[in-house]
Amino acid sequence: MKPIVPSGLRRPWSRWHHRLHRHLCDRPTLLPPGAPLLLAVSGGQDSLALLALLHDLAALHHWPLAVLHADHGWHPGSAGVAAGVAAHSDGLGLPCRIVRADEPPRGEAAARRWRYGCLEQEARQLGCGRIVTGHTASDRAETLLFHLIRGSGLRGLASLRACRPLAPGLTLVRPLLGMQRGETLACCRELELPVWCDPSNEDRRFSRNRLRLEALPLLEAIRPGAAGRIAGLAQMLEDLEASEAALEALALTSLEEGDGLDADRWAHLPAPLAGRLLHRWLQDRSGQAVGAAVLAELLRQLRAPSSPRRLPLPGGWHLRREARKLVLRRGDDDDVQRSGDRVPRTPLSGGPGGGDVPPAPGAG
Repeated sequence: MKPIVPSGLRRPWSRWHHRLHRHLCDRPTLLPPGAPLLLAVSGGQDSLALLALLHDLAALHHWPLAVLHADHGWHPGSAGVAAGVAAHSDGLGLPCRIVRADEPPRGEAAARRWRYGCLEQEARQLGCGRIVTGHTASDRAETLLFHLIRGSGLRGLASLRACRPLAPGLTLVRPLLGMQRGETLACCRELELPVWCDPSNEDRRFSRNRLRLEALPLLEAIRPGAAGRIAGLAQMLEDLEASEAALEALALTSLEEGDGLDADRWAHLPAPLAGRLLHRWLQDRSGQAVGAAVLAELLRQLRAPSSPRRLPLPGGWHLRREARKLVLRRGDDDDVQRSGDRVPRTPLSGGPGGGDVPPAPGAG
C-alpha cells in the first residue's frame, strides 16, 4: 500500500517532509498550527533545508512565515550571500529582512548577542512569538563538547534544547535537532536548493569551528556515529534535568513554610541537594537564575557557624533569616552593606553549569 501523501504541498512529498511533519505532529507545542514564525536563515545548508521544509509544510500547519538574515560582515562575499537569501525568500513569496552589522562583531559571543538581538527586535515588530533556527544534532554534539571542555555542569551539557525562552514573550525553537548535518545537505541536494557557503565557518580561530573541523572528525574516525551518540547524550541529560526539576519542585513543597524555607531542615540536607533546592527556590521567587559564583558564596555563608542574618543579592534582592526561616526580600539593603554581611555582586545570570553556548557564526 502506498503511503497517504498530504495534498496542497508546494513540491513533491519527500522523506524530509515526512520526518519533520511527523516530528511536529508528535510535539504539537513546538510549532503550533497557525503560529507566526520568524526563521533565522544564514544561507547555509541547515537553514535552507529548514526554510524549504517549513515553507512547504505551512500548507498543512498554516504558519505565517517571515525570514531574517543577519549579515555579520565577516567576509567580502557576505553582501552577496544576503542578496541571495533575499532573492530566494522573495521567490518563495516570503518577506525577508536583511540586517547588516555596522561593525563586524568581535568573536562568537558578540556575534550571537547581536544576531539574537536582531531576531528579537524583528519578531516583536512582526508579532511572531517563535523564532526558529536550523540547528542540527551535529550542532548539539559540538555544544556538549564545548561545554564539557569548559567545565560546565549537567545543565550546560544538556543545552541547545529544542525549545527554550529567548526573551519575555519569545520562544526559540530548533525543530531540526533530530537531523545530522549530512542529512540537511542531502535534503538540499534532493530538493535542489541553493546553498551559500560562509568562509567564516572554516576559520579555525573560532573554537566551535575547531571542534567541528578537527575534534568531531577524529571522534568519528575512532568510532563512526560518535556525533549522533553525543547528541543523544545531550537529549538524555535534558530529559534527566526535566525529571530532576520535577523532583526539586516536590522537595521544595516539603521545605516551604509560608513565604520562606525551613532553615533548619534545609541546612541538614546534603550540600549538593541544598544548593540545587536553594537555586530553584530563588529562581522561582525572583524570576531570575542566580549565577554559580553567587550561589556558591551563599551556601558558604549560610552553612557557616556564624551565618549573617541578611545576605544581599544582585538586582536589589536579599536573603534574610526570619525566625527559623529563609525569606527572599526585595528592597533597600544599605543596613546590610554597613554591617559588612555581603556576597559578591555577580550578575543574576545562568544557573550552575551555564546555559547555551553560542553556535558558530554561520551555524544554521
